[in-house]
Amino acid sequence: MAEQSGMERLDIGALSPEQQEKLRQFKIKTRIENEKYLRSHPEVDLLLSDFLREVFLKRPEDIREFAADHFTDSGLPERIQLRLESCSE
Repeated sequence: MAEQSGMERLDIGALSPEQQEKLRQFKIKTRIENEKYLRSHPEVDLLLSDFLREVFLKRPEDIREFAADHFTDSGLPERIQLRLESCSE
């Protein structure tokens, strides 16, 4: 018997209507919580936009190495803090 990886065809009837509704409500709640978190932490937006800007400008061949270097740069916290301060002025 072949092993199943969980990536086979979706079984639409696998969840009862009640389970589908609970899943839908869970997804909505999670999305709202994520949005609240991101709104209360503007540094996340700055971190991501700074990283993406650098990626688009430099177009590194090894994105993983580039990301590792970018996010471990000792000057990153100071740059983000400066941008946070300039945004709040």
